[in-house]
Amino acid sequence: MSAFPDRAKVVIVGLGGIVGASVAHHLIERGWDDIVGIDKSGIPTDIGSTAHASDFCYTTSHDYLSVWTSQYSVDFFDKMGHYERIGGIEVARTGDDAWMEEIKRKVTSGKAFGTNVRLVSPSEIKEMFPLIEEDQVQGGMFDPDAGLVVPRSQAVAGKLVDAGEQSGKLKSFANTPAKSLIVEDGRVKGVVTHRGTIMADHVIVCAGLWGRLIANMVGEDLPVMPVDHPLTFFGPYNEFEGTGKDIGLPLLRDQGNSAYMRDTGDPKTTEGGQIEWGYYETTHPRMCHPRDLQEKEEARLSPSQRDLEMEQVIEPLERAMELTPILGELGYNEAWSFNGLLQVSAAGGPSCGESQKVRGLWYCVAIWVKDAPGYGKLIADWITDGRTEIDHAAIDYSRFYQHQMTEKYIEERCYESAQKIYFPAIHPREPYLGGRNIKRSPFYEREVELGGYFMELGGWERAHGYAANEHLLEKYGNQVPVRENEWDSRHFWRVSNAEHLALSEDCGIINLSHFFMFDVEGPDHVELMEWLCAAKIGGDNNIGKGIYTHFLDDEGRVRADLTVFRMADRCRIVDGADAGPRDLHYVRRMAQDKGLDVTVTDVSEQYTTIGIWGPNARENLKKVVADPAGLDPENFPFAAIRQIEIAGKQVSALRLSYVGEQGWELHMKFEDGLAVWDALRGLGIMAVGVETYANSRRMEKSLRLQNADLLTQYNLYEADLARPKVKEADFRGKEKHLEYRARDHQPAMLCTLVMTENTDASGVQRFPVGAMPVMDPETGKTLVDSEGRISYTTSVAYGPTVGKNIALAYLPREYCEVGRTLNVEYFSETYPVEVTGIGYKPLYDPENLKPRS
Repeated sequence: MSAFPDRAKVVIVGLGGIVGASVAHHLIERGWDDIVGIDKSGIPTDIGSTAHASDFCYTTSHDYLSVWTSQYSVDFFDKMGHYERIGGIEVARTGDDAWMEEIKRKVTSGKAFGTNVRLVSPSEIKEMFPLIEEDQVQGGMFDPDAGLVVPRSQAVAGKLVDAGEQSGKLKSFANTPAKSLIVEDGRVKGVVTHRGTIMADHVIVCAGLWGRLIANMVGEDLPVMPVDHPLTFFGPYNEFEGTGKDIGLPLLRDQGNSAYMRDTGDPKTTEGGQIEWGYYETTHPRMCHPRDLQEKEEARLSPSQRDLEMEQVIEPLERAMELTPILGELGYNEAWSFNGLLQVSAAGGPSCGESQKVRGLWYCVAIWVKDAPGYGKLIADWITDGRTEIDHAAIDYSRFYQHQMTEKYIEERCYESAQKIYFPAIHPREPYLGGRNIKRSPFYEREVELGGYFMELGGWERAHGYAANEHLLEKYGNQVPVRENEWDSRHFWRVSNAEHLALSEDCGIINLSHFFMFDVEGPDHVELMEWLCAAKIGGDNNIGKGIYTHFLDDEGRVRADLTVFRMADRCRIVDGADAGPRDLHYVRRMAQDKGLDVTVTDVSEQYTTIGIWGPNARENLKKVVADPAGLDPENFPFAAIRQIEIAGKQVSALRLSYVGEQGWELHMKFEDGLAVWDALRGLGIMAVGVETYANSRRMEKSLRLQNADLLTQYNLYEADLARPKVKEADFRGKEKHLEYRARDHQPAMLCTLVMTENTDASGVQRFPVGAMPVMDPETGKTLVDSEGRISYTTSVAYGPTVGKNIALAYLPREYCEVGRTLNVEYFSETYPVEVTGIGYKPLYDPENLKPRS
C-alpha cells in the first residue's frame, strides 16, 4: 500500500462503490491526476449498495436525463466487456388496463428520448420468457438494450480502481472513513481520517447510503434516504448449467405488482443457479436514516443488507407465482434473501453538484448502478468545464430550497417517493402529499375561500383555478372541451381554461408569490451582472427598467432565463420558483470566482407579486392607484418600472406581460400583499389561477420555459431569443454566441406545433401531457438534427383561444417549414401536427399589440 498522502488535488469519499469508481475513472479521462480515494470499508465496497445490487439495467424512463445516463452507462459497461445485453421485458397483466397504458406511455417516452424499446404481444413475451403464463398477460414492452452488469458492478468498480492506480493518477485507501472535513473561508481544504489528514482542492462525496453523514459535517443535508428493498432467491434453477452464462433469459419487470424477476445463470457463476425476485413496497416502506445504519461488525450480513421476513412480501409473491409458477415450485433460499438498502430522493432525482455552503465540496449521491458511469462522466465534466453535454438542472444540488433539507421534509417526501419506485405510474403533474403548506401567499386564505385548486412549486401553494369561477363554464363551455380520458384530466381543472378566456375579455389578477427574488448589490454589482447577462445591464438609461435576459455558459448555451430590475443601488433578479435557488448560487459563485465585491441576498419571502392583466387592466388599476394618470402609456412605457400606491401601500409596478395582455406585475412587501389583493378584488376583478399564466396562455404566446424549453443543449438563436444586436460589453459565452450568430443557419430551431387531429382510436379526444417524440410521417422515425439532438415536445398544453393542443419542440433545420405536417406519438398512438411557427411566433396576438396597448 502507498504511503498515506497529506496532499491531493481531489479526494473521493466513497471510492469503493460503482459511483465513486466511475467518478475517479472519468476524472482521469479528463486529465486529472493526484486523486486520492478513501472508503470506510473495502475497495471495492463490501458494505455499500454496490455490494448487493441486482445490477440490471433498463434504458426506459420518462425523463431525458435518466435515459441519457442509463444509455451511456450501458455502453460503458459493454465496452469494458462487463455487460450482458440480454434484453428486458415489462408486462401488463390481463385485466390491468391501466398498466398497459403506462407501458404504451413508456414506449412513447422511449421514442422521444432515443431508446429502442417496442411493444410486444403475449405470444412474443412467452417465446422470449417461457417461464411466464401467457394467459396472465395482455401485452408488454421489450427493451433490447436492457441487460446485466457481469459478473457484478462490484467487480467493475474494483477494475476501474485498479486501472486508476496502475495509471499512477489514483491512490486508494480502504478502511479509511472520513472523520471530518476541513473548511476555511467557505472552501473545503481537506479530509481528516484516522490515518492522517489529506489537504485537497476538491472533495467529492460518493458515499452512497452514508452521503448525508458527510454532508452533515459541514452543516448541510442531502434530501435522500435509504429504504429497504426485499430481494428473494429461489432454487436450485439449473436451466443454464454448463453454459457459463450469468443470465440466460431476458429480465422481467412486473411493475403492476411492483416487482421484477431474473435468473442468475449457470450455477457455477457468481450467484448462479437461482431465480431472483425483487419487490418494492408500495404501502409501508421501511426507511432508515443513515445515522442508524449498523457498523460492519454489528451486521449479520452487511450494513446495507438487513433481515427479511417473508410476511413482508407474501402477498405480492403469491401474485408473482400466478404469473410465473416456477417461484412456487422452487425452494425458497432464506439464507440468500435479505432487505437491500437503496436510496430514494425527496425531490425526484439524485443530489449532485457543488455544495451550497462550501466551495470545492461536491456530491454525487443516490445513484443507481444503471446510471453510475453516466454520473461519473457528468461530475467529471462539470468539475472540469463548469458544464455538461446534457442539461443537469434536474439533479443539481443547488436547486434545493432550505426547507427541502430539513429532516421532517426529507422523511415525508422520501417515504412518499419510496412508495412509488415501481408502482403506481407517476403523472407528469403528480403533486406530493407530504411536505405541503410550507409557504403561503399573504392572500392564501382568500384563495381558500374562492375554492382554490392548489398545487405546489418551490414550497408555495399555488391555485391553478378556483371553484368560485365554475359559473364561467356556462359561458365558455363550448370552448373548453371535457377531457374524457382520466390521465389527460388528472390534476387539471376545466375551470382554468374558462378563466383564461374570461381574462382576455376583461381583466384578472394572478397570484405570483412563487417568484424567486434575490438582490445583487455592492460596489461591483453592475460589473457582475453585465458579465453574466446577455442583455445590456449597465448604463444610467437602464435604471428603472425591467430587463428580460439570459445567462449563458461558456459554450454560449442557455443556462438561465430571468428578469433583472435595474435599481439605482442594486439589481433585483426575478426568477421562477423552479430555477431560482440554482441561479442564486450560480451568481454567488461567479462573484467569488471573479473576486467581485457584491452581496447576494434571497428576498423572496420579503416580497410578494400579483399580476393584473387583460384589456381592462389599466382602466381597473386606475380606480385604486393614488395617481391614475401615471398609468397612461405616455407616462408608463412598456417594460418600465414605476412606484405606485394602492390602498396606501407602496408597489413597484413592472409593465410586462407573460399572458399576452395589457397589464402589470405588481411587486410589494409581503405584509402589504393582502391589502393590495383586497383592493383589487374589491373592484370585482376576477382571481385567475396560475394555470393560465404557466401553461395555456404561455403556449398560445409561444413563450419559453427554463429547464423545459430552454436547455444547455441549445443556444439563444435556436430558441429565437437572441437580441438583434450583441452588446459591446463582454459577457460569459459571448465568443460562442457570436459564432452562432455568424452561422448561415442554425442546426435546429424551437418551433410551435399544433395538433390538427387529437381523436384516438377509441374516438376520445386527447389532451397530451408530458414529452412526445416528433417523427417524420414517411419514415416513422423520431427526428434528429445534425448535432445528434433528438426532437421531442418540450412543452404542451391546450390553448382554449385557438382551440388546439399546442406544443414546442426543437426541429432539425430541414424540417423547419411553416405548414409542414409531422407526427407526434402519445400513448403509442400517432397524431398529426402542423408546424405553425419557426422560432418565436405567437398564435395569439402575433404582433404583440395587446401587451403594449
